[in-house]
Amino acid sequence: MNAPTSQEFLVAPEPDSGELAHEVDGIDQDGKPIGQQVVHERPLTIYLNGQEIVTAMTIGDHPDWLAVGYLLNQGMLNSNDEITGIDHDADLGVVVVRTARKTNFEEKLKKKIRTSGCAQGTVFGDLMETIEAIELNRDAIIRTSWLYALTKKINTQPSLYLKAGAIHGCVLCQADRPLVYLEDVGRHNAVDKIAGWMFLNNIAPDDKIFYTTGRLTSEMILKCVAMRIPILASRSGFTAWGVELARQTHLTLIGRARGKRFVALSGLERIVFDADTSQADEEDRRHTRKGAGGDD
Repeated sequence: MNAPTSQEFLVAPEPDSGELAHEVDGIDQDGKPIGQQVVHERPLTIYLNGQEIVTAMTIGDHPDWLAVGYLLNQGMLNSNDEITGIDHDADLGVVVVRTARKTNFEEKLKKKIRTSGCAQGTVFGDLMETIEAIELNRDAIIRTSWLYALTKKINTQPSLYLKAGAIHGCVLCQADRPLVYLEDVGRHNAVDKIAGWMFLNNIAPDDKIFYTTGRLTSEMILKCVAMRIPILASRSGFTAWGVELARQTHLTLIGRARGKRFVALSGLERIVFDADTSQADEEDRRHTRKGAGGDD
């Protein structure tokens, strides 16, 4: 199968952008010269109106989506909030989201939980309580034929994930079509970028599928539920708390999705087994990440 073109995605990775990665000279195990692509990592401080909220380490693309998505997923922006402006200063590494509604999260900022996400992911404690009131779409489905098609399209799409490693990818999908593929040094940042893109483009979540290259942790489940996306899939494995939260919220949770293989541990009723596994392809090892190891 040929790699899909970027035109098949509404938003696709930019592996050849000099702003996101560059080559560094080194040597290999035999002492021979080698060039290695390394991703950039820079701080971005997010403000909501006049209040500093957090500093995130990020590759630096789409700071507006990252800021809006982070604030949404932390419960600091509401779905009906009017955003009156988003100001980004690349030199200062600052993005300011302005809303018509006055905001003050001084008390909320004292209540943080550092997560297992790389680049020091953080969620706020009361987010655990708010997801209990969220009802995910019970009528959503994922066909196994869609899952096989999605993983193949995503894994063969040129990306920083394939080119350099040390990065995570997240993809918003609908049926067997990947819509938006975004990357960052922390999976939580990639999730937040997609959340911000959805909010700013008024995209409904009820029939969407979310794919991530990283582990299915509690943070991933919390954010997916906060976004009201009913199905979450990954090529990587699970944490026990992630599975427990998925079952509590009735989220469909699919991991170890590689080639024709996968394991589902929650929301099994949404899965439609319409593909013949004997006809499905195994994963092509040429399309796994360079310079990366394990389920990071």
